[in-house]
Amino acid sequence: KEATDRFEEFAQMLCVEAGKPIADARGEVKRMIITFELAAEEATRLYGEFQPLDISEKSSGYSGIVRRFPVGTISMISPFNFPLNLVAHKVAPAIAAGCPFVLKPASKTPLGALILGDILSKDPLLPEGAFSILPCTRDAADLLTTDERFKLLTFTGSPSVGWKMKSRAGKKKVVLELGGNAACVVDELVPNLEAVVSQVIHGAFYQSGQSCISVQRLFVNDSIYDVFRSALVEQVSALKAGDPSDPEVFIGPVISEKDAQRMADWIEEAVSEGGKVLCGGKRDGVMVEATIIENVPHMCKAFSEEVFGPVLCIEKYNGSDFRSIIDLVNDSDFGLQAGVFTNNFNKAFYAFENIEVGGVVINDVPSIRVDSQPYGGVKSAGLGREGIRYAIEDMTEMRVMLMKNAGKLEIP
Repeated sequence: KEATDRFEEFAQMLCVEAGKPIADARGEVKRMIITFELAAEEATRLYGEFQPLDISEKSSGYSGIVRRFPVGTISMISPFNFPLNLVAHKVAPAIAAGCPFVLKPASKTPLGALILGDILSKDPLLPEGAFSILPCTRDAADLLTTDERFKLLTFTGSPSVGWKMKSRAGKKKVVLELGGNAACVVDELVPNLEAVVSQVIHGAFYQSGQSCISVQRLFVNDSIYDVFRSALVEQVSALKAGDPSDPEVFIGPVISEKDAQRMADWIEEAVSEGGKVLCGGKRDGVMVEATIIENVPHMCKAFSEEVFGPVLCIEKYNGSDFRSIIDLVNDSDFGLQAGVFTNNFNKAFYAFENIEVGGVVINDVPSIRVDSQPYGGVKSAGLGREGIRYAIEDMTEMRVMLMKNAGKLEIP
């Protein structure tokens, strides 16, 4: 309830601290509240099972009860781009599972986690010492990786950091969510041109592309390419950029000038190698224009690595060769989510069965995450799954109680 009462405080804090457009900020606060509600529900569903174990002469008379128990203390490291909801996706299932935790919030955006900690500290059902929220430097947080008293490490951030942490984590479980360069295939305009263009724009440019499932690679059927490209470029060119506190602003600042310069460098590389800027392409301080680049060579960073900014690569493909475009979607070090627009049932299932990702979204962009779904990637995109129920599975472990002749008044 207090989180709901402080809704606007959370939203304004996100807008000021992270530069998140206020509409996106309010959307994230709503999602954080939903995530905690989901965890409260899942806390009542930590089901076990009864096992008949008299499967042989040796185990005659045996039965078993299986329950899930908390794995122990959890170390958590969260990123800057969703400093409320991605914290909630670690903290809420830990509370539901009964696990104490230590959280290091992102150094650039720690305030949301601290406000959340203030709220949790007033909860009479949480025992003293149940959690710590610890803003600190990366070096100071090293014990969150190496200390054997932690039984699970859950990290969301860059692949270069995450995989190194895993190699040093010792015997503890590790869950990693490390981003991607999400692809979207527009094979058909489902339901129509206007709707698909609108979805792609949101998927590629919401909160300035700073999402690990932001649309970065867009492949469009050659039979609809020209009309689709024209409508997309026209609408992206009209997106309002500026002060994130303005409700009409869609493109706000990126998290730092260093990152903005990196994005500008990647755009320049793509153009120098033959890509064509259809709109945007410029940087002013921490503001990067919403940028569409056509026919980017696939070895360029803007296509092959994670931009984490408002940059979209677009190209057409031979609409009669669906297999080949799925192969191109898979031609990536990452595999978090992908989107496919099609009304063809067989193509939808072919995509689901053959795209190497954690999630395939049919008739929408890959940039959607429902907070109850299993969420995570393959290849360099990560290890394990978030999503409340699935996170609780990692935060608990099964224990079996074997019983001899349970319920028998007379033992033969």
